[in-house]
Amino acid sequence: MPQDTALAAATALLGDFSLEMTGKDIANLTAARALIPAGTRVNVTYLGTEDLAMRLAAVKAVQDYGFVPVAHISARRLRSPAELEEFLAALQSTGASENVFVVGGDPTRPEGPYEDSLAVLRSGLLQRYGVRHVSVSGYPEGHPGIGDPVLWSAIEDKNAVLRAQGLAGTVITQFGFDSDAVLAYVDEVRKRGIGLPIRVGVPGPAGIKRLLSYARRFGVGTSTGIAKKYGFSITNLLGTAGPDRFLTALAEGYEPHRHGEIKLHFYTFGGLEATSGWIADFRARN
Repeated sequence: MPQDTALAAATALLGDFSLEMTGKDIANLTAARALIPAGTRVNVTYLGTEDLAMRLAAVKAVQDYGFVPVAHISARRLRSPAELEEFLAALQSTGASENVFVVGGDPTRPEGPYEDSLAVLRSGLLQRYGVRHVSVSGYPEGHPGIGDPVLWSAIEDKNAVLRAQGLAGTVITQFGFDSDAVLAYVDEVRKRGIGLPIRVGVPGPAGIKRLLSYARRFGVGTSTGIAKKYGFSITNLLGTAGPDRFLTALAEGYEPHRHGEIKLHFYTFGGLEATSGWIADFRARN
């Protein structure tokens, strides 16, 4: 594919991107708001260092600025069905319960009755509080604590449960630096009969040390070859790196008739403003 064609295709993938923020990022969202298109989906995390008030304040800020909040629900952090219902009821009361992202979460042992995101889906509580669209996790490079057979079984089961419950869904993948691994993953998802839209996880521009730190934490490959292809060196940790090459390579390999619907989800390791500015600049340049 000619370079200018690839850049145009990469820009097209940015047509309906989503972002991620934490409960502590309201000030950063405020600083970035002018750079983010109205109606952009903004995921709000469910971390152990946050409480209900922080999560709801972040969701409300997303809503007030004209974006679409997608609240995370961390299954293994939930201590009881009542805690899940409290969160869902709070989202519903602010008109923000339609879209959620259900994930297993960081704890290796459940703090309550939900051992994984599938257990939350099967609870039947989501629809009761107005949920209409559920995002679930995908792992192009696997998961450091979960074997591939379990991951594939889980996503097939989630797809089946969503369909049976009449809920719309999306797969949001873990971020990575290897476009080939992402496209191979999407291929396999489609071969398994899963037609859900896929939002490919992309690391926003950030310091190389920070990117490598998150990569180690989440089991993301950073071999010398992958790092070079992405645009940074694992032996020179100075400076920052952005996803220009990754997006261009993804666009070059993307075949809509084969891969289905693909969009982008940005993990804002370098900050909401830096990521939103990079997106706006990339679109303007190409």
